[in-house]
Amino acid sequence: MKINRRLFLGGTAMALTAPWVNRAFAADDITIASIYDLSGGLEIYGQPIDACLDLAVSELNDAGGLLGRKIKVQKYDPQSNIQLYTQFATEAATSLQASAVFGGITSASREAIRPLLGRYQTLYFYSPLYEGGVCDRNTFLTGSTPSQTIGQLMPFAVKNFGKKVYVLAADYNYGQISAKWVRDYTGKSGGEVIAAEFFPLDVTDFSAAIQKIQRDKPDVIYTLLVGGNHMSFFRQWAAAGMAGKIPIVSTSFGGGNEHIVLTPAESDGVMAAFGYFQEIKSPANEAFVKRYHQKFGDNAPYVTEHASATYNAVHHWANGVKKANSLDRMAVIEAIENGSTVAGPGGPSTIDPKTHHCATDVHIGRVKNHSFEILESYPNQPPADTAAVCDLVANPNDNQQYVIQ
Repeated sequence: MKINRRLFLGGTAMALTAPWVNRAFAADDITIASIYDLSGGLEIYGQPIDACLDLAVSELNDAGGLLGRKIKVQKYDPQSNIQLYTQFATEAATSLQASAVFGGITSASREAIRPLLGRYQTLYFYSPLYEGGVCDRNTFLTGSTPSQTIGQLMPFAVKNFGKKVYVLAADYNYGQISAKWVRDYTGKSGGEVIAAEFFPLDVTDFSAAIQKIQRDKPDVIYTLLVGGNHMSFFRQWAAAGMAGKIPIVSTSFGGGNEHIVLTPAESDGVMAAFGYFQEIKSPANEAFVKRYHQKFGDNAPYVTEHASATYNAVHHWANGVKKANSLDRMAVIEAIENGSTVAGPGGPSTIDPKTHHCATDVHIGRVKNHSFEILESYPNQPPADTAAVCDLVANPNDNQQYVIQ
């Protein structure tokens, strides 16, 4: 893949200039809505997601569509603004009457629109990796959760690097809850979290944190920072002469293509665990990446787990529509619950009916020269964290997010 760093530093031509993009739909088209940040600060996450949603829809339409009808996508750009998320979710559910909504990047955006879509009885798919625990029959969540990624990465880190772990995390529910999971899995692996610091997303000065890390001398750093946080920390970490001095592991680094924006001197050696890396060597993934670049060009955004899980989400929805032979919301939900597996680019993605999460393959990769080398893979990991608290078969009216204590 040719890497164009300016694509990520300055935004892409795929970004939309208006917050709401009007589409002309044929009367018999099936309409779905996408609500992803294509501008406003989180576009580095939203642009590859948007591309993979388009790829999945185009594949379905090229194969004849669903129920003999074409699928059209109404795209909304919330510009990283929660108020716009709620406005557009309401619009999609009421005026548009979308058959399904695919949207949300941060957990805050998900929790802003998930209750609205439930109230309006509009089927919802959330695809980014997240902190786990959502239990809602109206929602399907196709990204990885802590038991799948942290549950593999922490035993690997403690075994290979040592027992003293220092956590850096974004200060909102994703970082706060995920840090609890890091502490839990570190303890189960025989290690100890010696410190955990939380940073608002707009923090750019990490000098005090770097000094604390130098003083405490952990064996490994676990970062749950997000987006701009990561850029600032790693640049300052390298400037302090610390690059390569202490192993760094993460389940968020790379989700915003940080490994492409940062230089090799700033990011080489960082290890991450995800349900997908673009570099996975398999016939299915190599064919997927080829189709992706044929459609969007050599300089299309690097495919993240968020993006590949969105591709899977569209196909899970399509599986439900085909099996139900209907767009009726409950018929589609029941059809997906009765069995939906997508042969995704990262491996099979299978919906667990009790949690509406996916069993998925998980991989550990290490950054080298703007790419990830795959170190280890773990097939068919269940969403054990959410399964411990959520059973939608026994309790179909459950509707909350459980949090580890």
